[in-house]
Amino acid sequence: MIQAYTSEQFPSHQRILVADDNPRLLESLSALLRQQGYETSTAADGNEACRLLREQDFTLAMLDLNMPGRDGFQVMDLASRLQPDCALIVVSGETSFRSVSRALRRGAADYIRKPFDPDEVLATLANVLGKQSLLRAHEDIQRQLQKSESLHRYIVNNSPDIVFMLDGQGRFCFLNSKVTNLLGHDPAELIGQHFRYLLNDEEASRGTEALKDPDISADRPVTFEVSLRTKGTLKATRHFEITAFPVDQAAWHESGGPDERYLSRHAHYYGIARDITERKEAEAFISFQAYHDLLTRLPNRALFRDRLNVAMSQARRNQHKLAVMFLDLDRFKIINDTLGHAMGDRLLQAVTQRLEKCLRKGDTLSRFGGDEFTLLLPAVPGREEAAAIADKLIDTLKAPFRLENQEIFIGVSIGIAIFPDAGQHLEQLIRNADLAMYQVKSRGKDGYCFFDSSMTVDTSNRLGLERDLRRALACDELEVHYQPQICLRSGRMTSVEALVRWRHPERGLLLPGEFLPLASETNLMADISDKVLTTACREVGRWIAAGHRDLRLAVNLSPAQVEHPEFVERLVAQLRLLHFPARNLEIEITENVIMNDLAQVSQTLRELARHGVKIAVDDFGTGYSSLNYLHHLPIHILKVDRSFVQGVRAGNDGACIVNAIVAMAHGLKLEIVAEGVENQDQLDYLSEIGCQRVQGFFCGRPQSGADIGALLDQPPIHLAV
Repeated sequence: MIQAYTSEQFPSHQRILVADDNPRLLESLSALLRQQGYETSTAADGNEACRLLREQDFTLAMLDLNMPGRDGFQVMDLASRLQPDCALIVVSGETSFRSVSRALRRGAADYIRKPFDPDEVLATLANVLGKQSLLRAHEDIQRQLQKSESLHRYIVNNSPDIVFMLDGQGRFCFLNSKVTNLLGHDPAELIGQHFRYLLNDEEASRGTEALKDPDISADRPVTFEVSLRTKGTLKATRHFEITAFPVDQAAWHESGGPDERYLSRHAHYYGIARDITERKEAEAFISFQAYHDLLTRLPNRALFRDRLNVAMSQARRNQHKLAVMFLDLDRFKIINDTLGHAMGDRLLQAVTQRLEKCLRKGDTLSRFGGDEFTLLLPAVPGREEAAAIADKLIDTLKAPFRLENQEIFIGVSIGIAIFPDAGQHLEQLIRNADLAMYQVKSRGKDGYCFFDSSMTVDTSNRLGLERDLRRALACDELEVHYQPQICLRSGRMTSVEALVRWRHPERGLLLPGEFLPLASETNLMADISDKVLTTACREVGRWIAAGHRDLRLAVNLSPAQVEHPEFVERLVAQLRLLHFPARNLEIEITENVIMNDLAQVSQTLRELARHGVKIAVDDFGTGYSSLNYLHHLPIHILKVDRSFVQGVRAGNDGACIVNAIVAMAHGLKLEIVAEGVENQDQLDYLSEIGCQRVQGFFCGRPQSGADIGALLDQPPIHLAV
């Protein structure tokens, strides 16, 4: 009786090749194997067996030695080449020692004599497959161990952090290869060196004290920040966050390899050093930009006010005078409009360099905005000394500026307010210096004037302009122009920004800078914004309905509009009335608007987002740049301020700023729009770092609705990125 072998003993998915030139024996052996649940393929001669070996995979082959065509030995040779993991059993009538020995040397796992006994066949098969299974399991374990060791080495050596170990004296006894990438040191150079070798004296002491903490443990590592020296430098330049643990000696007691045994005897501390240089630089940049103008690197309004407050307190205490000067560049607007914003920015930087050379120690020059500067003289004996400095400032700007082989001439109008005569309070001093500056402008520019209590501002022009602006709203003199925003991936115009223009009946087409400041002062901004939004929604809505379904409209809104308690309801109602899809609208607001009343604005923005309106932060980087509001508000888009984009070609500083903003936006899953793109170099750079959209004179100037409508159906713009 044939012994039964269960499927648990022999997996049914194993395929067996049976080769014999005796048809009856071939069918008998194959049937026996199929009865046990194996899949079988049969070959009546050696040639057929070789063909099957080339076409199918086998767990085991049972071969006769004497077959026509190719004999069993030739089949075994082919099997060992094609399928080395296939086990071989010879089933043959050849019983000579020579034949058996030769078969075993060729790789046969066992030898069964004909006529075969079924139980012997199955027992032999069980034995061979069992050995083969154990061998395969052993090989799998060895491979897994090798993979595990390789993976461990790979993880350590390819860690983004420096991984190190210190002995009891604080000397390096292990470092991964990351130390070479980050600091330039070969790990072998540092083995045996004390960790102080990479640190300044002060930071070395702090690190030593941290490792002496009696409470340090695997669950309570010590963490501290240090600066490390790169190879060949004397000063620490890169910032790292160190996390150190004590080494558990018992856990390494049974380590196998020589390196592990050495480390288990010598290593007392294990740690990682994470490079936080970019984070520290970003923090420094955010701190710097909070109090400085990034184009000129001068203090901004906030820092100027702080220093003026301090200077006024000292002046009161010491009973001396100080002076505030308000400087406005003459003819700058004409130069900026004629030669372009890039030239205007370079001119502002050149002006700053000249003005700084006139300063005394302790004076503060600040960029107040646009082409306006303020100067604090914290200690002046009287008007004569202030006048002398004003004359010096005027003289230094009289010489022509040479930029890109062009001579540029500008002047400066300076208003001066002396404390305490011209005002007792900060705002009073700045306002009165501004009023004095307007007196210079009204007299023909390029000079200085002291504020006097009897001084009155000639408001006739301003009153006339205000009257005209109110008439413009009533008579539909305001026009909407659109500046394209181009998708860098497709080259298509995917968005347009609505920009207001005033078609003055006497003065021609006026740009926003010529009337929006007055509109803001006279509370007309909300009316103008409503007019622009209505006109733009009607016009862009027609383009969307005509087939440009994904075209977005970007609109700047005034702070007064956004802060109105019924703003969202009014906007949504207006969009419905105009049949404009909310998902196609982008509302652009500045960081300052957000931070003025964060709680109220947060609620407003969330309501807008629920209706599908996209929120863009305009001029990003020139205000607070707080990461907190980006995390917690429904912000969709960051518009990189043009001053940063212009800085890309100025050197690494400008590029680093744009890199930081784009990387942060990618991390927060925000879209990026770069403003002020004016040349191919800027466009190429922005494309490389992953900026999605661009706008600027290089991609398209603001144009009327009719011109933009004609461009929509044109082929994609070739930007050569």
